[in-house]
Amino acid sequence: MENTPCPPATPKPRAPLLPPRARTLWQRRVRDPIVMQLTQGITPEKIALTFAIGSACALFPVFGVTSLLCFLAAFIWRLNQPIIQILNQLLLPVHIVTFLFCVRFGEILFRAPTTERLQLDPRKIHELYFEDFWSHPIHSLTFFLRDNADSVIYSIVAWSILLPLYVPIVYYTTRPLMRGIVRVKAEVAAKQAAVTPPAGRRTL
Repeated sequence: MENTPCPPATPKPRAPLLPPRARTLWQRRVRDPIVMQLTQGITPEKIALTFAIGSACALFPVFGVTSLLCFLAAFIWRLNQPIIQILNQLLLPVHIVTFLFCVRFGEILFRAPTTERLQLDPRKIHELYFEDFWSHPIHSLTFFLRDNADSVIYSIVAWSILLPLYVPIVYYTTRPLMRGIVRVKAEVAAKQAAVTPPAGRRTL
């Protein structure tokens, strides 16, 4: 009796590949640049210092000068220029709140009369001074400083008083996070090296 050949096994259908998840703004603009810089040899301490000094410059209570301040800070302290400029962009909504807080804090410190205090209405401030900022930045800043010179000085003094407290808090808060990212990356790299066979060796 002849042996009839067995029919070839029907391959199992492969599960459909799921489309990749859309990357969030946080991943694209913050996490990925930080991880890339850490894998290029920049220490976690340097990244934490960039966060501390960069965010402080980004929250300087005068509109239109934070980009220059961030650039100068990165140049003087040899900080990471891409990360510090990303911080400057991301902190724009917080910058407005910080400005209003520093103005009011400075007016309290200098005991400014109520009638001379800046009206802290973001919509009115934007309509009066910064509605055409991107087309006429110098004119907008000059107009604002001319009408609110005292309040601007008060806010800068308040920012300067808070700076020595703010920078260490941010630095010592972000440093463990940066060290954790480095540790996780090292563990992942070690696992991949243990799984991947050395070059030139054939696996059975």
